[in-house]
Amino acid sequence: MSMLTYHITIAERIKAYRSENNLSLKEFGKLIGVSAQAVCKWEQNTCYPDIIFLPHLARILGCTADDFFEQYSVDNNKHLHH
Repeated sequence: MSMLTYHITIAERIKAYRSENNLSLKEFGKLIGVSAQAVCKWEQNTCYPDIIFLPHLARILGCTADDFFEQYSVDNNKHLHH
């Protein structure tokens, strides 16, 4: 039996954007309106941005809020891109 799950890619997108634009944690945090510590936690995937930040993050990162979620089919504990 298969089931559908979602993998959140916010951490990867933030890391890539910061790297491409040579931004510090603090500089990126200022763009969003959060602390450098919050950005660090997002990048480490220890927590996620509050939902109210998703539209602003999407604009900055050049994507849609939906793009933060990749759909995967899960079968027998193996993740296959759907």
